[in-house]
Amino acid sequence: MTSFMMSGTNASKISAQLTMLRHQMGAPAVGMVLTLVTICDESNQYDAVRAATDAAREHPSRIVVVIARSREEPIRLDAELRIGESTPGETILLRLYGDLTRHAESVVSPLLLPDTPVVAWWPGECPQVPAKDPIGLLAQRRITDARASADSVKAIMSRSRGYVPGDTDLAWTRITPWRSLLATAFDQPVGTVESGVVEGSPGHASAPLLAAWLSERLDAPIEIAESEGPGLTSVRLATSAGDVSVTRSDSRLATLVRPGQPDRRVALARRPTSELLAEELRRLDPDDLYGSAIRHLAA
Repeated sequence: MTSFMMSGTNASKISAQLTMLRHQMGAPAVGMVLTLVTICDESNQYDAVRAATDAAREHPSRIVVVIARSREEPIRLDAELRIGESTPGETILLRLYGDLTRHAESVVSPLLLPDTPVVAWWPGECPQVPAKDPIGLLAQRRITDARASADSVKAIMSRSRGYVPGDTDLAWTRITPWRSLLATAFDQPVGTVESGVVEGSPGHASAPLLAAWLSERLDAPIEIAESEGPGLTSVRLATSAGDVSVTRSDSRLATLVRPGQPDRRVALARRPTSELLAEELRRLDPDDLYGSAIRHLAA
């Protein structure tokens, strides 16, 4: 991998340097399918860059990392450019100082790949309404993570109030395997669902989202209960034919129970951030199911 540092630079110089580095390495920009703008700070930039780079193995991208530094310093833009033969795409780390921290979009906009989708990702704290954020306005998809907030349940409720098509949250992505497994439980008739309960560790943002999705899809009241965790531990649905349940106790395997069927052990492992991000990058249109669930949660 080639890494090039630039201090006191600007967007046009960064673009020129990227072009030169690509020619030197024989790695043209063709093949990159999107621009992933990652807005973070120094405390979480390492993990965010690693997750974005891993996701780029499935979705070759230009990764633009925006790191706001001190507003008290004079205006300055520092950049680090990373291009590697073994790593698909490119990574641009931008460190903004002074008033430039308030106008990150002016630096990011010239660095977007032409004629390709833009995805904005906040791995830490995010704006109240991501779609109204200056960088959010540049993006077709906006990915947040309620788990990064001190109160993740309050954060996911905030997402429901400011939802705009194109938004999503990794709290929703984390329950994709749960939703898939629960859907298979209804491959055969199991009666009418009368009520249910979702259990998870205290303050786990995915629990109310899963409960909202189930309630909206099944038209039944779904409660939320606390467990010792980690994360989500069970979903129990009372039906007219008996109970349907998915119970996970070790973060890897779960037990599916259905009326009149033998219990089944299935894989239900917790996934790293890179896998969650890669899943979200597979779709660049609005996630209507998330929209329905988040609106149901707000109601």
